Amino acid sequence: MWPVVGLAFGTVLGLAGAFGGFVAFGLVLFLGLAGFVAGRAMEGELDLGAMFSRRSV
Repeated sequence: MWPVVGLAFGTVLGLAGAFGGFVAFGLVLFLGLAGFVAGRAMEGELDLGAMFSRRSV
């Protein structure tokens, strides 16, 4: 499944870069990464509390 997701994301980045320029490319890249991190956090695979905690364990 992940190769297909990567292929789709790369295609969208390529189209954004080709038709929208660098700003559109950067925006699609940033929002894609933010969505990826949010999805991992919602599935419980990523603990954002531990990531942003100032306390060392």
